[in-house]
Amino acid sequence: MEATFVVVGGGIAGVTCAETLAFLEPQEKIILISNSSLIKTVTNLHSITRTLTDFDIEETESSNLSKKYLNILVLHEILVEIDDDEHYVITSVHKIKYKFVCLCMGAEPKLIPQSSVFPQILGIRDTDSVKKFVEQLQTSKKIVIVGNGGIASELVFKVTNVEVHWVIRDKHITATFVDPGAAEFFQSMLNKTSSEEVVSKRMRYNEDDFKKSGAALGPDWYKNLIISGNKKCNSSSKIMIHYETEIIQVNSLENAEYPIEVTLSNNEKISCDLVVSATGVVPRSNFVTKHQFNKSEDGGIQVNEFMQTSVKDVYAAGDICSVNWTLAKHWFQMKLWTQARQMGCYAAKSMVGHLRNEVVLQDFCFELFAHSTKLFGYKVILLGLYNGQKLGTNYEILLRMTKGKEYIKFVLEDNKLQGAVLIGDTDLEETCENLILNQLDLSQYGDDILNPDIDIEDYFD
Repeated sequence: MEATFVVVGGGIAGVTCAETLAFLEPQEKIILISNSSLIKTVTNLHSITRTLTDFDIEETESSNLSKKYLNILVLHEILVEIDDDEHYVITSVHKIKYKFVCLCMGAEPKLIPQSSVFPQILGIRDTDSVKKFVEQLQTSKKIVIVGNGGIASELVFKVTNVEVHWVIRDKHITATFVDPGAAEFFQSMLNKTSSEEVVSKRMRYNEDDFKKSGAALGPDWYKNLIISGNKKCNSSSKIMIHYETEIIQVNSLENAEYPIEVTLSNNEKISCDLVVSATGVVPRSNFVTKHQFNKSEDGGIQVNEFMQTSVKDVYAAGDICSVNWTLAKHWFQMKLWTQARQMGCYAAKSMVGHLRNEVVLQDFCFELFAHSTKLFGYKVILLGLYNGQKLGTNYEILLRMTKGKEYIKFVLEDNKLQGAVLIGDTDLEETCENLILNQLDLSQYGDDILNPDIDIEDYFD
């Protein structure tokens, strides 16, 4: 087989890359290699601001992509080797000649060490793992959730009819995204008495038995799931948070109410039915190459400002890669769906530019970190250096909070806005983006910049 472009990975980065290539080069053959028969496509994309977007993820049969784009062939196979000398991609079935290849296989869950021994320890990463978790949860009365990122926070918020012990290494919840103040704002949502079920409008399909490791979950993966345990006392979940602790040991229990017991670093013991490990991810690297890639400390394949790896004509995008260029002041890399889409699109533009011998200019999305998500039922917007990243200690914070309604944090350095956290319907996204990009001096406004009686969006939009 032969193709101008070969894209490996059926997640957001890979499918976005393939779709962008098909749009820019409709005459060139594109092969998308996916471990899974299901792929994830971005739908309902709309721009909130210049850099901030919101979108849904549609999980669909891979064959639908070939129907939509006639020059895309989707292969349901596993990448085994890249012969970068002869420009061949070798899969479990085919040997494919390429001009350019883009690696978008994403990452896999970084599970706690005991996961290989105990079947009651699950990782949450793809559709299959969620299905397995929901099935096991239905017979569970007490579970332990390990991790403090987005998936762990969503699980704690969503599960019902079960006792939850949340084990985190930090001093406050959801530390991957927010500061202690925002964590306190979210705290009231934890011990909720009811959870309104939101039915997802996205189409969903069942995976077949071939699946080995599917693409990462989309941003609304839990919306149409009833994630319920077997504790029938009421619909709420009793949530116990164990701060600044880790699991150091797991033991089986014989003739006991619960099958396993975990021991925390503070020597506390918790008997439970299930342990959910949501402790981050590590880049996938289960294939071989003739020449070794330059990699970062976390195992990510390093890419330059054109998403090129150190191996000729091999590109990478999404969670598998680590950026290795001089970053704009207000941008940094995180393993997020938004950045996976941006990188996949930009990698496609770079490959097309190099095919045509055209100058490639870096995308504007890398000027400002911008992420839109939902946590504990609230709309959450993160812009720029929202937690003071890169600023050391030489910055100040302005806060405005209305309990149960909104939480607004501005990070300022030298009286200029460097980052913002917007929780709730604040309508300040565009204003904050403009203030960060333009670096306007705000000293004349002082603390009134967040005065609720002053509509600052009228001044700066």
